[in-house]
Amino acid sequence: MIVKETLMNDARLTIIYDGECPFCSSYVSLLRLRDTVKTVELVDARSGDARTRSAINAGHDLNRGMVVLWDERQFFGQDAVHLLATLSGDGGGLNTVQRWLFASPRRAAWIYPLLAVGRRFYLRLTGKTLISLARDTPSER
Repeated sequence: MIVKETLMNDARLTIIYDGECPFCSSYVSLLRLRDTVKTVELVDARSGDARTRSAINAGHDLNRGMVVLWDERQFFGQDAVHLLATLSGDGGGLNTVQRWLFASPRRAAWIYPLLAVGRRFYLRLTGKTLISLARDTPSER
């Protein structure tokens, strides 16, 4: 299984998420990833970090989903939360629920788009802006 092989290699895990969304922030903080992955880095998609720009240039709409960088690959949206659920350690009631919900690719595909719509609705209600998705032009790269 690729997950177990990469864990043995001490892969670095980076999660690019919306730091202004309390739901997104709560989700990434409840994950028990450091139990199974040695290095976990959280990147606010609004921070201007180069990895955010790289995800946008790769075609990921960060207003529709988070990106997880792991094992030299990018996982987006439902695939990202599915990966996180499979990597997340045991413990905690909410963590157990998220692991059950997203460990199934089928459930993740059904639930994640609803969560993304809920996030957009929350941002609209609170007057927060969406994440800027302007791509680099070839001369800026």
